Amino acid sequence: MEALGLNLGYLLVQIFNFLIVLVVLRAWAYEPIMRMLDRRRQTIAQGLEDARIAAEARANAEQEAQKILADAQAAANQKVREATERAEAAGKELLAQAEADAARVREAAVQDAEQERERVLGDLRGQVGALAMAAARRLIGDALDEQGSHRLIEEFFSGVRSGQVPLLAGVDLKGEAAEVTSALPLTDSEKDVVRRDILSRMGDQTSITFRVDPAILGGLIIRVGDRVIDGSVAGQLENMRQSLV
Repeated sequence: MEALGLNLGYLLVQIFNFLIVLVVLRAWAYEPIMRMLDRRRQTIAQGLEDARIAAEARANAEQEAQKILADAQAAANQKVREATERAEAAGKELLAQAEADAARVREAAVQDAEQERERVLGDLRGQVGALAMAAARRLIGDALDEQGSHRLIEEFFSGVRSGQVPLLAGVDLKGEAAEVTSALPLTDSEKDVVRRDILSRMGDQTSITFRVDPAILGGLIIRVGDRVIDGSVAGQLENMRQSLV
């Protein structure tokens, strides 16, 4: 060793000192540093894990928020649709009610006008009858008394004779409704005769309506379904015209 320039004792002391320093460094520096690094590594890992969990929680929260917003928007749209539908339904109902009210007003006005028309025509019936009797008596003199003249005029306008409707003699009627048209309004007794004669042929459940049309001049027109029984003066004149032609 001396040949190599080394002092064995000094070398052993140095080796011993190095071992002591190594032991001291390991005990007091290396292990604490390693533990510190390990704790730091765990802290960093925990921080990364917490950050990952926080990111997932944020993503979940954003998704939940989006879902809540979407549900709220859908609910709002549904309420808007329902409100719109209710408003439209209410508008349609109001419109239908207004149209129904207008129809009732029109119907009432038409009925009032028809009643007033029949009243006026009824008043005219007496005047026309009086004029017709005067004209007939002027033409044929005293051969026809006043009572007979009145009866003929009444039969001319009503189509009713001796408590019957000659127009329906031998006629077979079938249906559920009948419409009777006269030139002037029929009296209640004349309507009863016409109604009784029709019901005897069609049954008690038959619906009968009466209307007035001065254009037929006199007599009656009875409609049952598509069938028309024309006993009016205007119809008879038209038949005469056709025959002459």
